[in-house]
Amino acid sequence: MIENLIKEAEMRLEKNVPFEFWELIELAEKEMQKLESKTEGYVENGVVVDGNLSLGKGSVVKAGSRIEGNVFVGNNCVIGPNAYLRKGTIIADNCFVGTSEVKNSIILNDSKIPHFSYVGDSVIGRNCNLGAGTKIANLRHDNKSVKVNLNGNKVDSGRRKLGALFFDNVKTGVNSTINCGTILEKDSKVLPNEFRK
Repeated sequence: MIENLIKEAEMRLEKNVPFEFWELIELAEKEMQKLESKTEGYVENGVVVDGNLSLGKGSVVKAGSRIEGNVFVGNNCVIGPNAYLRKGTIIADNCFVGTSEVKNSIILNDSKIPHFSYVGDSVIGRNCNLGAGTKIANLRHDNKSVKVNLNGNKVDSGRRKLGALFFDNVKTGVNSTINCGTILEKDSKVLPNEFRK
């Protein structure tokens, strides 16, 4: 179940030790294939849903938003207006995704991706806030698999597309850019216009 996967992600992040976070994404990809449509929240007129959407209690998807593929949204979330949620996206409780794009990512409780950001193939911890225009790269220019620095060692993820891991309470400034395979530790701050790798 998706709820169990969210709990697993929270437990891994609580340890505040870098790990092979793409394993969570791969587990989520398998679980999301089984997702069934369920709407306990509210979907405004003008929303396009092309796939299965599980929308929790108290959550709203605002007009102009587009949902493609299977997407899970927890309780008390606000999505949109004009959000673009793509296949494999899991958003836990009390989150806000505004005019931004999220693809194949796990967003944990109380996180915000409000303005013109892109999050792809990533795990975002609890209580994170992405400043306007934050972009997380998920593809190398040479199309090789993404490597991740784990405890001083470069580990090959085996994935052509892999974004970043944010531990809890990460904040990014406006127009910040996060390279593919980056891990940001708990309470990290990324300055406006900063590039992190």
